[in-house]
Amino acid sequence: MKHFTSVHDIGNLDEALQEAFKLKENVFRYDTLGKNKTLLAIFFDSSLRTRLSTQKAALNLGMNVIVLDVNQGAWKLETGHGVIMDGDKPEHILEAIPVMGSYCDIVGVRSFARFENKQDDYGEKILNQFIKYSGKPVFSMEAATRHPLQSFADLITVEEYKKKERPKIVLTWAPHPRSLPQAVPNSFAEWINAKGYELVITHPEGYELDGQFTGNAKIEYDQDRAFEGADFVYAKNWSAYTGPNYGRVLSRDRAWTVDARKMALTDNAYFMHCLPVRRNMIVTDEVIESRQSIVIPEAANRVISAQVVLKRLLTDNY
Repeated sequence: MKHFTSVHDIGNLDEALQEAFKLKENVFRYDTLGKNKTLLAIFFDSSLRTRLSTQKAALNLGMNVIVLDVNQGAWKLETGHGVIMDGDKPEHILEAIPVMGSYCDIVGVRSFARFENKQDDYGEKILNQFIKYSGKPVFSMEAATRHPLQSFADLITVEEYKKKERPKIVLTWAPHPRSLPQAVPNSFAEWINAKGYELVITHPEGYELDGQFTGNAKIEYDQDRAFEGADFVYAKNWSAYTGPNYGRVLSRDRAWTVDARKMALTDNAYFMHCLPVRRNMIVTDEVIESRQSIVIPEAANRVISAQVVLKRLLTDNY
């Protein structure tokens, strides 16, 4: 594996999952693999779980870790080509990237959709420039269109908690006060589809996701109907994707909040969310604090997903 940006880079998914479970038995099994190797984790956007879990995963492998918060600990970076740099951005990313690459062995990048230009977002402008110019293996710590480390951890969690071979999994939109990217739902759908599980995506009309990610998932506009018989409910907000509404909030309808009544329609489903979560908008206190809520073990698996990816990047490139 040269780079890691999606499920398509992981290879055989069942083998990756088995590798994750073996790693969970002893996270220090390969604690010298990364000796004298340095991870540079670059954050264009805020993070808690991704930052901590990726650092922990690298340390478990014996790596050195450098964390750079671009917005607070570096010069502002210009990303456009042909721009006259007479504003507040004194450094261009095309110089910054190869410099950063020269200081490390693996690069992790976190850069959200900006909602300024759909083509730039869905072309993964920032991430692909790191792949092109850093000269080092690059992995996504969430990009404009996908969050593969989160989705890998989500799938590990499903495998641990599933009660049947092919569970029914519901990805539900829920209200949020701000405009959020489609990266998490895109990626979650892509990984669940790759595993071949039954996937139902439910949301208000106007919140349709890009078909390249939803694949053969059933789209259901009636949330109650979608929840019937579900084994897992994954709640997440996202902004509109299609047409001129790209990046916009079309609804804040609290009727879509995941509550106990809706969870009672399921087959005693587990509740999942990538966190952070807006309580009593995305999900009620009662549901997220219930025994069926697995958001904490889901978050803990972020260390495992990152460690499998880093292990493979180290093994395949050094």
